[in-house]
Parts: sequence; structure tokens; C-alpha cells
Amino acid sequence: MQIIQFLKNWTLPVAIVVGTLCYLTFYFVPALDAAGEAMGSFFDIFFPVCVFFTLLVTFCKVDFHQMRLHRWHLTLFLGQLCLVALNIGIILWWCESDNDRILWESVLTCIIAPCAAAAPVVTGKLGGNISTMTTYTLFSSLVASLLIPAAFPILEPTEGVSFIVAFFAILEKLCIVLVLPLLMAYVIRHHLHSLHQKIVSKPNLGFYFWAVSLSITTGITVKNIVHCEAGVGFLVMIALMSLAVCIVHFVIGRAIGSFYGEKINAGQGMFQKNTALAIWVSYMYLHPIASIGAGCYVLWQNVINSIEIKLHETKPEYLH
Repeated sequence: MQIIQFLKNWTLPVAIVVGTLCYLTFYFVPALDAAGEAMGSFFDIFFPVCVFFTLLVTFCKVDFHQMRLHRWHLTLFLGQLCLVALNIGIILWWCESDNDRILWESVLTCIIAPCAAAAPVVTGKLGGNISTMTTYTLFSSLVASLLIPAAFPILEPTEGVSFIVAFFAILEKLCIVLVLPLLMAYVIRHHLHSLHQKIVSKPNLGFYFWAVSLSITTGITVKNIVHCEAGVGFLVMIALMSLAVCIVHFVIGRAIGSFYGEKINAGQGMFQKNTALAIWVSYMYLHPIASIGAGCYVLWQNVINSIEIKLHETKPEYLH
């Protein structure tokens, strides 16, 4: 029972450790090479599927008839949009070397990613409003489905492929991961009532789906670091930049939330990112090393989440 309670209390750090150890085991044990290649192909397919189901479970909790945007939703979006525009400007007009470009692309993956599907669950654990947080998660996902295909072709244009073609190519894949679960959740909620009841009766289901995604994300990040040709100093710089972005997001989110009386919700909405999606799209459409930024963001984000959850249980006055 103590082990089970420990796993419940520290699900996110455990998921990070499991993902790290699993990849390193396959990497350092030659006898597992064949199995590792097979598992790699499997996770290439399973990874977006896991993100899909994480969002599906989250969206099933949305009451579509009561959905409405709040002012803090729009303010967070404007804040994100300004950070994205600033980041793209730095990449296009300031970065001179390849390393500079990769560094700031890694920052962009952390900024442009939508709100994490598990954010409503964590927000609920912190005493926030799950309903408005879920609405923001949905809104953020729809915005990201347009921001990402608009930004990435500008940064990494494909020879012989126009911006419009690249935009719709990325949009198509993002819609499968982001928009399709929304449509399916609507059908399940309004037409498949027994299935809907089974899903919503397990309040932590989305959280545990996210933990699985986190393990896979961590494994991919460790893989990219192990096979990266960049120096240790450059990787440390990416990690520190992702930490800085995480802190900036957290501070800006809570500052906006303080203005609207939604400190917990806005703080989580701004800083808690769907890093699984960020790693996937950056690995697909930017330089692979750029995905390390989002991978490091996973670590910082979940360290902060774990501290917040622990503080809420022991000294909630520090968060509210």
C-alpha cells in the first residue's frame, strides 16, 4: 500500500525516471538492440496515439453547452502570441549561427505548445476550477493547431514546397491529434452515454494517460541527448533556457491570474504545456535537437507541479 501511495503522490517524477531508465537500458544492453528497434517503431506510432487519448479523456469532461471564454483566457492567449512573435523575430533577424537558431527554436517549441491536457487535472488537485481550465485547454489546442503550421514553415521552409502546402500538411496532422479528439468527445458525451459515464467516473484517467506520454517523451529526449552531436555546454544552455521560459510562463500566468482573481488557473494555463505534442512537432518539422528544449521543459514543469501539489496538501496558503 505504501508503494501505491508513493506512486500516486509522485506520479510525474516516477514517469520521468521510468522513461529515462527504459531508454538507457535498451541503449547500453547490446542484446536488446533488435527489441529496441522494434520498440522504437512502435512508439513512433503509439506516441501521438497516447497524446490523442489524453486529450479525448480531457475533452469528454467538457460541458459543451456551458463552454464560454473568460477574459483571462484571452489575456493568456495574447501573452502567448506576443512571446511567439518575439521569438520568431529573434530567430529570423538576430540569430547568425546554426546553434543560435537551434537554441531559439528550442525555446519556441516551449512557448508555442498548447496547454497540457492534464492541466485541468493538476489544477483540480490545487483547488482550481476544472471547468474553466478545461475550456482553456480546448481553446489553447485549437489556437496551437493554427499557430504551429503558420510558424514552422517560415522557420524551416522545405525546398520546392510552398508555405500554403506546408501549412496544410502540418495542419492535417495536428487536426488528427488535436481536433479529432474534440469531435469524438462531443459524440461520446451526447450519444454514447454509458461510455461517457465510464470515462468521467475515473477522474485521474487523463492524468495517468499524460504520465504515460511523459515517460515516452522523456525517453525520446534522452535518446536525442545521447545521439546529439552538440557539445555538453550547448545542451546545458538549452536546458537553462527552457528553465527560464518555464519560470517566465509561471510568473506571467500567475500575474495575469492575480488581476482576474484566477491565480491558480491562469498560472497553470500559461506554464503547463503539452510538451509531448511540442516534442513530436519539433522533431518532425524543426531540427531534432530543438526537441530537447521541450524535453527539458517537461522536467522543470513537473518538478514545479510536484512541489505545488505537495504545498497544496501541506501549506495551501502559499499558492492562493
